[in-house]
Order: sequence, then structure tokens, then C-alpha cells
Amino acid sequence: MSIDRADPAILGHVLAGHRDLFHLMQSVRAALAGTAKPTASDCDALLESMRRLRGHLGEHFGQEEAGGFLEESVARMPRLWPSVKLILEEHPGLLDELDTVIDGLASASVPLRGTSATCWSATAAAFERFAAHMSEHERRENAVVQDGYNENLGLVE
Repeated sequence: MSIDRADPAILGHVLAGHRDLFHLMQSVRAALAGTAKPTASDCDALLESMRRLRGHLGEHFGQEEAGGFLEESVARMPRLWPSVKLILEEHPGLLDELDTVIDGLASASVPLRGTSATCWSATAAAFERFAAHMSEHERRENAVVQDGYNENLGLVE
């Protein structure tokens, strides 16, 4: 295999990982948007959805930190190292931000556990802040991969 050609397996893995992340984030958004008067059951479902996202995100970041497409991008174009370093340094903060949203919902309004409209809207706002940070992170990550592989993934505007 030539180093000048993009590896379709790696690029496919990148796209699949980001697609899975998108679907999990949409699942949380749907849970938040689908309820005018949240019940304890709604809260449980939302927490489960957020925890599933958190687990996937932890694995996703772990894979990136262990090597793979970001490391390969730097190997192909060493000038990308500062961008990759910043991307990797954001991982703990993003996980902490999501943990804060989850912990806030889990501990709110016991025994109603987050079923008040105020708690629900605060959770929605906090999640959207996290989602915006996550989207920006993924955008920068996609840009690095596109630069490193000289491959237009159609993901960066």
C-alpha cells in the first residue's frame, strides 16, 4: 500500500465512529424533546441514553488516544501535530462536561429525579452546550483527517 493513498478501512472507521456518535447524541436530543411533562420513567430513559453516549464517547476517545487515524495523519503530515495535540487534550474536558450533565440530572429533584420542567430545560440547555462543543471538536478532527489523508470526506465546510 502506498502512503500517498487513503486507506478506505481507516476512513470508513472514522466515518462509522462519527456516525455512531451522531446517532447517540440524536437519541439524547429526542429524549429531551419528546416530553412536555417529564416523568420518572422519562428521566430514567434519558439517563440511560446519556450514559450510553458517555460509554461510547469514552471508548471513541480511548481509541483515538491509542493511535489510529489521528496518528496516521501526523505521520503523513507532521505539521498537523499541534492540531492533533489540541484535539486529544480536549477529551477529558468533554467527558467531564457530559458527566456534569448526567450527574446534574441524576441528582436533581429527588425523589422526582429531574422530572420538573425547570430541571428538564436546564438539562436540555446543558446538553446542547456540550453538543456544540462536541460538534466543534468533531469538525476539527475531521479537518485533520482530511488534511492528513488528502481526502475530502465531505464533512468540513
